[in-house]
Amino acid sequence: MVTTHLMMKINSNILNFAKVFIFLNLCLSVYAILFQNTIWLLNLQVAFFSSLFVTIASFLSYRKNIKNRLSNIDDTNRFSADDRDKIDEIDDPYDLYSEYEELPESELTSDKIKEIIEEEKRKVKQNSIKNTVFSAGGFVSIYRVLGYVFLIFGFFALNNNNLFIPLAFIIGLGIVPIGVLFTKIKAWDIPTQKTSNNQQNQIEIPKK
Repeated sequence: MVTTHLMMKINSNILNFAKVFIFLNLCLSVYAILFQNTIWLLNLQVAFFSSLFVTIASFLSYRKNIKNRLSNIDDTNRFSADDRDKIDEIDDPYDLYSEYEELPESELTSDKIKEIIEEEKRKVKQNSIKNTVFSAGGFVSIYRVLGYVFLIFGFFALNNNNLFIPLAFIIGLGIVPIGVLFTKIKAWDIPTQKTSNNQQNQIEIPKK
């Protein structure tokens, strides 16, 4: 349930970002057609689509990363919940009073304590390695690599054919981060306006 809701939210955010990217690119393309030339437009589009490809690949990689982590959490919760019967779930729905096996003090020798510490260290190390592997999946993505390859190839292709225009290329690269910034500012303004309106409604005294 939580995983589905989060995935729907991520997909909605990706769609909102894409709309802003396309709108900004369309406006700049119209400017290039009317006031510049086709070479200027070519630089703009090569840079824009390279940056967009890398960004989309990053979104997809991190979405997969989050989905894998949430699925592992759901599996852990499900397995732990299966160990409790229905009566336990009714009497103690939050598992606050479950009894855990405690070792007698007589058995807590120095060797036993070292064994427990080593076991906990091993668990922490396994979790660290697992998190590192999941995080690496967000960075090492074939689609992301292809995006960077396309960016580098486009740059050298334009430069080697004397078609490279630095300003147009930089503007094309800036469409995606500027679009993200605009979308975030818009997302921040909506809750702020709602909070301000609620505060004003609470302060206003109804007239008799």
